[in-house]
Amino acid sequence: MPAHSTLKPTAASATLLLLCAACCAAAADVKPISEAPSQGDLREFISHYTTDRDGLARTFDAPISPVRDERMKKFYTDSLEALRKIDFSLLNQEGKIDYILLQNHLTHAIRQLALTQKRTQEMSPLLPFAPVILGLDQSRRRMELVRPQQDAEALTKLLKEVDRTRQALEAGPEAAPKPAGAASAVQPLHADRIVARRAAMTVGRLRETLKTWFTYYNGYDPQFTWWVAEPYKQVDKALDEYSKFLTEKVVGIKPDDKTTIVGDPVGRDALLLELADAMIPYTPEELIALARNEMAWCTKEMIRASRDMGYGDEWHKALEHVKDMHVEPGQQPEMIRQLAVEAIEFVEKNSLVTVPPLAKEIWRMEMMTPEQQLINPFFLGGEVIQVSFPTNTMTYEQRMMSMRGNNRPFARATVFHELIPGHHLQGFMSDRYRSYRQIFDTPFWMEGNAFYWEMLFWDLGFPKTPEERVGMLFWRMHRCARVIFSLSFHLGQMTAPQCVDYLVEAVGHERDNAAAEVRRSFESDYGSIYQSAYMLGALQFKALHKELVESGRMTNRAFHDAILQGNFMPVEMVRARLIGQTLTPDFKSSWKFYGPIPEGK
Repeated sequence: MPAHSTLKPTAASATLLLLCAACCAAAADVKPISEAPSQGDLREFISHYTTDRDGLARTFDAPISPVRDERMKKFYTDSLEALRKIDFSLLNQEGKIDYILLQNHLTHAIRQLALTQKRTQEMSPLLPFAPVILGLDQSRRRMELVRPQQDAEALTKLLKEVDRTRQALEAGPEAAPKPAGAASAVQPLHADRIVARRAAMTVGRLRETLKTWFTYYNGYDPQFTWWVAEPYKQVDKALDEYSKFLTEKVVGIKPDDKTTIVGDPVGRDALLLELADAMIPYTPEELIALARNEMAWCTKEMIRASRDMGYGDEWHKALEHVKDMHVEPGQQPEMIRQLAVEAIEFVEKNSLVTVPPLAKEIWRMEMMTPEQQLINPFFLGGEVIQVSFPTNTMTYEQRMMSMRGNNRPFARATVFHELIPGHHLQGFMSDRYRSYRQIFDTPFWMEGNAFYWEMLFWDLGFPKTPEERVGMLFWRMHRCARVIFSLSFHLGQMTAPQCVDYLVEAVGHERDNAAAEVRRSFESDYGSIYQSAYMLGALQFKALHKELVESGRMTNRAFHDAILQGNFMPVEMVRARLIGQTLTPDFKSSWKFYGPIPEGK
């Protein structure tokens, strides 16, 4: 902690601190509700909770902050206690679903804090200076009287700590041997490559936190600037160099390296926690077996399409033919527009779901930059569909990979995933029906539902030619592969390079596109089970469609409208809502949507 943190504040500042603490507690904590609201659901309760949570998140936004963790833990615990004071029996079916959703959300949030703290603890030997930065940040947030000289002293000590940690790493087991009899000035420190990568990224966030603290006072307080400006400049430079040192020397990623992917496996316990939150009652190992079973089906269908194209059982050759079915540069936007219109007409002709006229009117298109395409080599969607296609700044090889990876059969299979009836229609409806449930968003609903439409379009005969079947099967195989490689990676069974190889060999990806997919999976903000959610969520919706639509209990339009009007939630709760399942406060996930999974698959 900074040196000034032990000094007593003035009477005025102490009063201010008490007032701020009281206001924060009054505004942030959900008030207990002893009985159900008049409408029978919990929309107001959840809306208040969401607003309070977001306010706390904005207030306590420093990385790896124990103060933030403790505050959020108290908030989640208090909210859970308030929720459980509600008389569950007085709620209607929607209210009971709200109750279970929020209870599940809060329980997961509390458990997730514990896992986050464990991962922070793993980094602590590499970040011994972090408490100083976090202490300065908290002092600013508490509006304590600034102590420029003590702050300058704290920064000077921080600078030495950064240098000492770097020396310790350089003296570690990987360092060059020292001459016989030479004494080490520091205790050698060994860093795991994965933890070092995580620490390097955290240093960057701590650097931003320190910059915010410095900017808050600099120029407004002459004494602060006189004392602190130079030490801050030195510390900022040292943190930047330390982050680069961790990345380049410990992790092994050079500045011009655009291919190395490290990732950060979360482990089996974290996977089980995430799956429980998503109400998926299968183990990671069972899900990998499930995906291999689905992959086997895809391969059979791919061979069948390959034979229809004249390539026999060599489906990779059929896939290569399809990849060459791309448009010329400049023609991609028009092709995307045509495919979007075609999908909307297909949906409406078959009375699959209600498409509001405004939803058809307001979707738009943007082109991705080359930098964005390093992470997202294909489409991204919603109200705005972002199109990946090569630019004049790319190399010849990069251009060809991008065009081949965004060919017409591939695009025809995914444009509707991103727009209508996929992500754009999802967002349009979720903003208009029970929008308070948006905090329960889960990729098993969003991505699973969008991919489910790909499955349903297949069943309804949307692909007319074997080339179009290959295009749809490519993505279906890709979603199977995502389950396999992402869960295997987080279980420690596959490395990132092995994941890239798997996508190339098992699915037929262009290598650059495969690398971008793996990088997107493991070095962005996606959660550990996000990539699994496409296939698994789709299978949940498919099972529910069989139960309610294929049985004749609901029409396609009524079924899909009801899903969209219920807003986001784990798919098992969608099922509970649609079938009118009897619910209790201690609800536990139990829906085996795939049935028993064959062993050895």
